[in-house]
Formats: sequence, structure tokens, C-alpha cells
Amino acid sequence: MIITLYADKNGEIFDAPGCQAVGRLGETCLALRPEDMIPLPEGAQMMFLPGRDALFMADGAVRKLKGRLAVAAMLPVGYTRTLLPAYTNRPNAPQLPLYGYTAAALVNDKIYVAAHKTADNAKWHPYRYNTPGLKKRVAQVKRDLPGNRLVEHLANCSLVWHCCTAQNLFYRRWEAGIPVSPACNANCLGCISLQPSECCPAPQSRITFAPKPAEIADVGLYHLTQAPEPIISFGQGCEGEPSLAAEAIAESITRIRSKTARGQININTNAGFTQGIKTIADAGLNSMRVSIISALPATYQAYYQTQYSLDDVKSSIAYAKRQGVYVSLNMLLFPGLNDRREEQAAWLEFLAETGVDMIQLRNLNFDPDAFLAAMPAGGQPGGIRPFLQAITDNLPAVKLGSFTETI
Repeated sequence: MIITLYADKNGEIFDAPGCQAVGRLGETCLALRPEDMIPLPEGAQMMFLPGRDALFMADGAVRKLKGRLAVAAMLPVGYTRTLLPAYTNRPNAPQLPLYGYTAAALVNDKIYVAAHKTADNAKWHPYRYNTPGLKKRVAQVKRDLPGNRLVEHLANCSLVWHCCTAQNLFYRRWEAGIPVSPACNANCLGCISLQPSECCPAPQSRITFAPKPAEIADVGLYHLTQAPEPIISFGQGCEGEPSLAAEAIAESITRIRSKTARGQININTNAGFTQGIKTIADAGLNSMRVSIISALPATYQAYYQTQYSLDDVKSSIAYAKRQGVYVSLNMLLFPGLNDRREEQAAWLEFLAETGVDMIQLRNLNFDPDAFLAAMPAGGQPGGIRPFLQAITDNLPAVKLGSFTETI
């Protein structure tokens, strides 16, 4: 039997012997099966869910562990959740913080989770970040690039918000983020840098200034000329939509490429501002990762709440592809949404039409009940694993993974 886990009021986690564990696919509770589960990955974290009672299954019926808090796992990058934790809300339960809540249970006295490994996370494993020498590394880069406001901002992101792409600038390796835009043309439900005061707090603060092309280029050159497998990425969690700063990005790319051809220049974007994407692509962009949650216009709009349309996104992708840009989708996954029948059909059509090169899978960080309440009603979900298999079967050229890759 796969056994239910729960937490007491102090957050200490226990198992409930004899209680069959359950997970959720959208709003539907399902008994967890061995084939749904993998051992808790290294770097994952367990968390209790305030104001929510744990559930279990007995005699085919879902029952409540009254007074015992539900728990969930937070997965490291490279792992895609397949089922949500199962729980029932108590009166006045608070909205959950912005995490990707995953079903967890006890299997043979070890914690297992409902997830699928989609990429090797060797570069992004937690032990590589927040090391004892990070502060000294930050101080060194500040000396190397004195007075650069981006360095000061990224130092704060590294030391306060523990952002991995920010830290990579100071570790002088791999993909380093360069935020550029305090403005945005969308109002995403799960925005991690700006949330309404009545909601859950954003897990990091948004950049408050628009860096100049010289500041951007100086940081970009510093990283691209020194780091192994270097990538600089515009469009970070601490900013709005980078394509709104297209002129500054384009000028910085021109400055960078006048001095080095080394490394890769990437943008993480919603791709809704097509003219901005054109300007950046024309300047010499190498790769583009497009944030997207649905290929259905109504569902897409319900999440992104945009000033543009899904057709604008398609136009941006088409132009970037014509310019030789490697295009990935940053697909936000939510068990019970992306895998609905109508969603799957729309996804297969979207992928075939746009010819994207890769899908980077990301667990959507949001309160499951609040998210479903904001989404349009839909058909029966078929499960995340079958959904991903359908993409592979129908479009074998589209790579599935979790990270921006060097090209």
C-alpha cells in the first residue's frame, strides 16, 4: 500500500498506517499507484499545507484525516510533477504561496512523489548554489564592474532571493540572467515578481530601473568572454517583459557582438510584442524561450491577462524561426489542465504550425484551487505522462527537457 503522509500543527510530518494515499488530477482525486511514483529527488523539499486537511482512500471512497494537515513536495528543476496533492480546505484557508505542489506519499518506508524526471539537472542542482564563497565572488564582480547598476541588482537577487541564474554571473559559468525591463504587457496569475496585495506575496522583487545598453553590454561581455558554456538571458523572474526594452537589448547585442562571437544570447519572453521580438532577432539573437500555458486562446488569456493575442505569439515565433533563432517553449504544466483532450489537440496543432525546436517543462507555481477557479472549464484530463507521450509520438523532432541548452 502507498501510505498517506500528513503534518501536525507544528509542521512535523508523519505517516498514517493503513491509509491509502491519494493525489489529484485537476479536481479529481485518484488512489496513488506504484507506477505514478518515484523516490523523492535529492534537492526536493517537503511542506505542509496550512488550512488543508489530508485525504486518504478507504473502500473506494475518499475520506478526510480530520485535524491532520496535508503535505506536498516541492520538486527541483528537471522533475515534472504528474499529480497534485489531495486535500480539503478548512474554512478560511489562506491562499497558498507560489510553489509547485506535488503529491507525496510513503512507499516502503521512504518518501515518494508523483513526478517524472525530464532532464539531468547537474548544472542546476542546489548544492552548486548559495555556497560559502558566494559573497566573496559577488564582491569581486562589483570591483570588476564598478558602478554598474545591473551588478548591484543581481547581487541582491543572488544573496537575498537566491536566484540561480543571477548567481551564475558571480560564479562565472553557464547561463547568467540579465534583467532589463520593469514593465510588462501581461498580468500573469503566477507572476513571481509582482502580485496584488490581497494575494500571496511574490517570491522576489522586480527590477525598478531600465538599464542602459552600455550597462547591459558590459555585463554580457564580462560573462560571455569568461564563463564556460556561456549564455546570457534576458527575461528573468525579477522583471517584466524584456521585449518592451527591445531597443536597449538590440543595441547591447550589437555592442557585444562587435567584440566577441563567443557564447549564446537568449531571451525568455511571452513573445506578445512582435515588433520588439523582430528588433531583437534582427540584432543577432541566438535563442528564444516563450512562456506559454495553453494553446487555446481563452485559457491562455485567462492566465496571462494580456494586451496581445496568442496569434501575436505565433507571429513572433514565426519571425524568429525565419531569422534562424532556436525557439523553445517554456510550457507551464498543471496536471488536469494541459492534458485535457481539447488542450492536447490544440497543443499538437500549435507545435506543428510553429515548428518550435524544444519544449522546456516547468511546474506551474500556484495554489491549485485558486488556479482552477480562474481557468475556463474543460474536458476530461488524460494525465501528464500520456500527454507528453502524445507529443513525442506525433512530433518526434520536438525535444522535451527542462533547461535552456547551448546550441
